[in-house]
Amino acid sequence: MDYMKLQNGSDIRGVALDGIEGQRVNLTEQACRDIGRGFAMWLKNKTGKDAGIRVAVGRDSRLSGPTLCGWICDAMVNQGLDVTDFGMASTPAMFMATVTDGYKYDGTVMITASHLPFNRNGFKFFTAEGGLEKGDIKQILTYAGSDAATGMKPGALTQGAFMDTYAKILADKIRTATGLEKPLDGFRIVVDAGNGAGGFYAEKVLQPLGANTEGSRYLDPDGSFPNHIPNPEDKTAMHSIMEAVAETKADLGIIFDTDVDRAGAVLSDGSELNRNRIIAMLAAILLREHPGTTIVTDSITSTGLAKFIEAKGGVHHRFKRGYRNVINESIRLNNNGQDSQLAIETSGHGALKENYFLDDGAYLVTKLLIELARGKKEGYSLESLIAQLEEPAESLEFRMNILEEDFKPYGQTVIDELTAYAANQSGWELAPNNFEGVRVNLDEAHGNGWFLLRLSLHDPLLPLNIESNTVGGAKIIAQELAGFLGKYTKLDAEALIAFAE
Repeated sequence: MDYMKLQNGSDIRGVALDGIEGQRVNLTEQACRDIGRGFAMWLKNKTGKDAGIRVAVGRDSRLSGPTLCGWICDAMVNQGLDVTDFGMASTPAMFMATVTDGYKYDGTVMITASHLPFNRNGFKFFTAEGGLEKGDIKQILTYAGSDAATGMKPGALTQGAFMDTYAKILADKIRTATGLEKPLDGFRIVVDAGNGAGGFYAEKVLQPLGANTEGSRYLDPDGSFPNHIPNPEDKTAMHSIMEAVAETKADLGIIFDTDVDRAGAVLSDGSELNRNRIIAMLAAILLREHPGTTIVTDSITSTGLAKFIEAKGGVHHRFKRGYRNVINESIRLNNNGQDSQLAIETSGHGALKENYFLDDGAYLVTKLLIELARGKKEGYSLESLIAQLEEPAESLEFRMNILEEDFKPYGQTVIDELTAYAANQSGWELAPNNFEGVRVNLDEAHGNGWFLLRLSLHDPLLPLNIESNTVGGAKIIAQELAGFLGKYTKLDAEALIAFAE
């Protein structure tokens, strides 16, 4: 098969199990073994070593995880790598195993497909420099599709563990920041892990710090995901943690995605801490610690968030969708002398300069817990940190399919023509410093908000985001767009048109 079809940006993803009609298994035994050989080749060239290359492998709770782990580990051992199988782990922990004293592996592999359905799986790769980039994945898959081999003598496979060490790193950070051995004593904090890999946080971080975690949900790993999709953006998942907070009268609720690189939260008043709100919360914390810093976000953050960051003395730098895009942009700004402490998507992917620019949901939550404990001591609440955030009255997204095989040029044509159209419309203003698609601000007479039309990173879609500061404003904006977008015969704008009617 063409292994390049398995590339998903800076990850490898595919179908690992039968069970969904029309989805043929392409993460076969042969594919996994070839990918393991490809990573061994890539890592040998990266390290310049001819022997003694050490790799660790972890996996989330997916049903196919143990099988894929066996295949890729065996392939890497055959290519001369010394491999340690960590078993159940989180994606951020697998990076930390490359930089933590006593471990410092040359490379690591995480077997995960994030929040995708149970039949999917994939691979993420790390070195001490961070997650691999798109070009690295392409090279690994190129090796996988060839007969290239390392030529090294077979290595060894051992069983190991890292999650206890990783959890202690997080717990110790909270202890150090608060000066207390049990800074969460007296707090009720509930976790919803969605049967993914995040259950460790309740037992190995919160409880040792004194928190009462009774009422937590779905901490046991189960790759069939019987209760809900482990995804902070999923409405059913978010309802679950909101329900847990209400039932237990918790001080905070925490929800992770499957591999714990994303997180969301619910405050004690029952409100979601997600999307723009969690970005605002982290921005408020970091701007106190680093006055004037730049917060890099993806392209669909709200106007209210931009005002909030500026009011706190920070700089809001809105960039492209894609967690690697925002992280790399923040790194670029720092390299150019502009301090940027946070790179975060509205999806919950967030990376801090102080933490290797690693997108780590557990680390973001750890920052919130430090603030929770500090607020109790100093007399303020988490809710108070974002009290000044202006939130839209309405927020919608329409995902419009492009019915054209060569979809990117077609989609770009729609964006270009809408850009030209917007420049001449009364009450419309093209947003400055926009790096993705076309973003337009609209005055009160034309919907009192904004819209963004962009190309999906990987799929034949034009996502359209609309926000309004007025109830009913989103419909006005949709009405202004429906006539223009409805003329494109290979763009499925039916949902937008129906909403506008």
